[in-house]
Amino acid sequence: MIRVFLEVVLPLLLPTALYLLWISSLRPKGAVDWTGLPWIWLAGAGALLVAIVLFLAADLFGSPKNGVYVPPRWQNGRIVPGHIVPGGRR
Repeated sequence: MIRVFLEVVLPLLLPTALYLLWISSLRPKGAVDWTGLPWIWLAGAGALLVAIVLFLAADLFGSPKNGVYVPPRWQNGRIVPGHIVPGGRR
């Protein structure tokens, strides 16, 4: 649950939250005109940030790319799960 929050929800809402914080700091009473906000640009910035975070998470923290995938198989009356053998040996 925390991973979904950090990888999807937070990057999606972060541009809007920062923009609202910036706008409210410029106004004396902190009142924000909700109809005048650039919603399309904020949604686009959030979607772009989500895409970047998901790409970096998959690229940096994904499974190793070296090795050979051995599919699941039936061996001695039980199923041996699929796995990756490093170095190319089976």
